[in-house]
Amino acid sequence: MAKIYTTEITSEHIPSDNPVHQRLFKAYVAAEPYISGDVLEVGCGEGRGVEALVQQAKTFTAVDKIDEALQTLRNKFPAARFIAMNLPPLHGLADNSFDCVVSFQVIEHIKNDRFYLQEIYRVLRPGGVALITTPNRKMSLSRNPWHIREYLVDELQRLAAGIFADVQMKGISGNEKVMAYYEQNKKSVARLMRWDIFNLQYRLPAWMLRFPYEVMNRLNRNKLQTGDETLVQSIRHEDYIVTDDAASALDLFLIVRK
Repeated sequence: MAKIYTTEITSEHIPSDNPVHQRLFKAYVAAEPYISGDVLEVGCGEGRGVEALVQQAKTFTAVDKIDEALQTLRNKFPAARFIAMNLPPLHGLADNSFDCVVSFQVIEHIKNDRFYLQEIYRVLRPGGVALITTPNRKMSLSRNPWHIREYLVDELQRLAAGIFADVQMKGISGNEKVMAYYEQNKKSVARLMRWDIFNLQYRLPAWMLRFPYEVMNRLNRNKLQTGDETLVQSIRHEDYIVTDDAASALDLFLIVRK
């Protein structure tokens, strides 16, 4: 299972990934008040928040393209349903069949983001709620070649408002401890980017950047842990904060209803 992990598929088992893992897990904690009935997770990955969702759902279904991860989850959660697929569309899932859809850190990977949201709308029951997180481009420190695009608040709001009548935008930010890590990371990335004198990170095709990005990102996370291991290991999901000030948040937290 460990072999599927990259810096993009962050692992709770890799010590230097802890701040990012806790940040991503916070979305599941923030989702708890909305979870009920028949629940679908679009892009569950290795199942970071599946246990939390299963406990609150009447039924739970998850889809992801990494079948190896899904097989592990099938064994761990036999009452749930895990379906391997590339998306969109949401193959084989009926219209109006879920009360809640969660999809965290997925939309930035989807080429046809409007179709992705339309499919979420399609499978939601009337009155159902969907929760979506994605990085806030304003706070990104470099180009991520695994992402098709990243969004600013107004960009994601406009996209969602073209499909859903009820659109609410929040964000996931951090306390002083989290922001101290962010600032250390920002300075470290800036030092690395000084070598990119031709601005190749924005000029080269994404596929050419993925391997060097992965190597440098892993080295950077390990360096941050070595430099301040206490900070890296002490960050917990409680240190991340759901905020109404989405524009300054690390992640955008979109809440839409059908």
